[in-house]
Amino acid sequence: MNWNCILERVAKTESTNDDLLARWRAGELIDPVARITQNQTAGKGRAGRAWLANPEDSLCFSLAYPFRRSPAELSGLSLLVGLAVLSGISKALGIEKSALYAQGLRLKWPNDLLLNNAKLGGILIEGGQAKAGDLTWMIIGVGINLRNAIAIQNKLDQQGTFKVASLDQLLPSSIPLPDAEFLWLKLIESFERHLPEFDRQGFGVYQEQWLEWDAFKETEVSISGVGKDSVVGMAKGVDASGALLLQQANQTIAIHAGDVSLRARS
Repeated sequence: MNWNCILERVAKTESTNDDLLARWRAGELIDPVARITQNQTAGKGRAGRAWLANPEDSLCFSLAYPFRRSPAELSGLSLLVGLAVLSGISKALGIEKSALYAQGLRLKWPNDLLLNNAKLGGILIEGGQAKAGDLTWMIIGVGINLRNAIAIQNKLDQQGTFKVASLDQLLPSSIPLPDAEFLWLKLIESFERHLPEFDRQGFGVYQEQWLEWDAFKETEVSISGVGKDSVVGMAKGVDASGALLLQQANQTIAIHAGDVSLRARS
């Protein structure tokens, strides 16, 4: 499939993901669409959580992309998107990925970007297939904190959540952060390279690359899902489908469920 991505810019919307989901449900999507907003008033995280973003300090956009694979064959997509975002960040900042790694940039299964264990960004993937045999339209939402991590942290502190990082922390103070538009376009270019390849070959070809960026490999973790007891074990990376491998006593189990919270145990 040739890449013919429509670029849309809006000043304000509740959720770029919801905007594109509505079009998919109405059968209005034909080519890939990337939609960015300066001010997202009702951004979403996983499991129905809110994604809080200061308009001038965050990059929020969504990409609607049609896959030839069925929904069941798209396991590991959020992990691949994480790798694509890392590549886009590297290009936008002009910093080699090895240097970004040395500064503490990592991926957290299944959908977060971390900088020294503080949340830099998140990924939300929604969508599906209208009927068997149709293309599978997935709406890939990306949110990245650009600057002023302390201000974002203070907003989140009211909810008793986690530490926050921002992209400008990867650059010396004397070097300004590229504007959001430039970063967005570099991320779209990265998706252009990665998504068609994923559609052809699946996640397996990216497994080893993802493991290099795994924030919690060989760490004892607790995984909790809504309404379920926590599962504790040693994180052992992911398998070729993108499932988290968790070692418990003498067995290793695969965690496939998307609605989980993964945190290193203290």
